[in-house]
Amino acid sequence: MDGAGRIAVVTGAARGVGAATARRLAERGLRVALLGRELATLEAVARSLPTDSCSLEVDVTDEAALRGAARSVAERMGPASVVVANAGIAAAGPFATTEAALWDRVVAVNLLGSAATARAFLPQLLRTRGYLLQVASTAAFGSAPLMSAYCASKAGVESYAQALRTEMEPEGVGVGIAYLHWTGTGMIEGLEAHPVLRELRAHQPGPGSRVHSPEQVAGWLVRGIERRAASVYAPWWLRLVQPVRPVLPMVVSRVSRRSLQGAAGGGAAGDDRGARAGRPGRLGGAGAGGAGGSGPAAAELSGHAGARSILQGVNAAPGRARSAGGRGEGVGR
Repeated sequence: MDGAGRIAVVTGAARGVGAATARRLAERGLRVALLGRELATLEAVARSLPTDSCSLEVDVTDEAALRGAARSVAERMGPASVVVANAGIAAAGPFATTEAALWDRVVAVNLLGSAATARAFLPQLLRTRGYLLQVASTAAFGSAPLMSAYCASKAGVESYAQALRTEMEPEGVGVGIAYLHWTGTGMIEGLEAHPVLRELRAHQPGPGSRVHSPEQVAGWLVRGIERRAASVYAPWWLRLVQPVRPVLPMVVSRVSRRSLQGAAGGGAAGDDRGARAGRPGRLGGAGAGGAGGSGPAAAELSGHAGARSILQGVNAAPGRARSAGGRGEGVGR
């Protein structure tokens, strides 16, 4: 891909998959606008890029701030040719005992935030006949217990992006969906605290349980961007799973039901006891600014107090979009 002179926007770019994708795009010559909720971390990523960049602190659930960020990108760098909607968070725990505000926040960031990102940057993509990559997940293939909000949000972004693809095709704008599997970021750091999720991963055959680094995943994403692919699989073999998707919910349900029954009848100490008793355990989040890392939303989800702590992480400083230049170049507010 000859990226000279082209502009890419990556949300959730402070760390993990977002930061790695920004680096890969910059290596191909694109100038990158990094969006997220941790300005200092975004600036550090920007300084590591080989091309000019800018960093914008913005919450993807704040549409007014996103529109301001889009205007800033256009004014300072030019219209975007590539937009990677990567920002997302996750929270684990039984639906019945998860605070409604936390459950809603996961859906708001992952689904509504993705739609808001597209809404803010579509005018630019229409001008450049560009490409939008929506980051989804294999959570859309078969919903796992204890992850109802995350799975619902990722199934939602898949459906929304499929509809948007059809609408944008006559306009020359490409829309792709990236399906990520186990990725080595803060989102899965607390997986072992949940017996059901741990067993679910253990039952996946062969490469299905392997964890891939953000750099590997970013490589797959950027190759998909280069091809303006309708679907991007990270790893590639996930495309082989698509034909059997109708049976996956049944398989996941069977494995999970056995695990839940075993957890209910067993006893353990510490965090494992909390997970077995049906209370939320630990799970790394990514904040509204990063689907690929721990971010400010990484929190101990131990009962309702943990749920409140993750909300404090993702709700900080709404309604603003602060900016800073990459490589030491200020772009103003």
